[in-house]
Amino acid sequence: MQIDKQQIIEFLKNRGDSSKAGQAESELPEKVDTERDSGLLDKLGVNPKDLLGKLPGGLGGLGS
Repeated sequence: MQIDKQQIIEFLKNRGDSSKAGQAESELPEKVDTERDSGLLDKLGVNPKDLLGKLPGGLGGLGS
């Protein structure tokens, strides 16, 4: 599943983690693949399942 990098950055900012948001900005590709980039997401403390619930419409902006 792919998620736009900006959505992950906003997710991190919204939970008050601006330092990890900055890290995500510099380390993540524009389109994040939740399987391929799982190590980076773990490092940032982002669980894709948590992220899915926070996106507009549940799965908004996501493609397979």
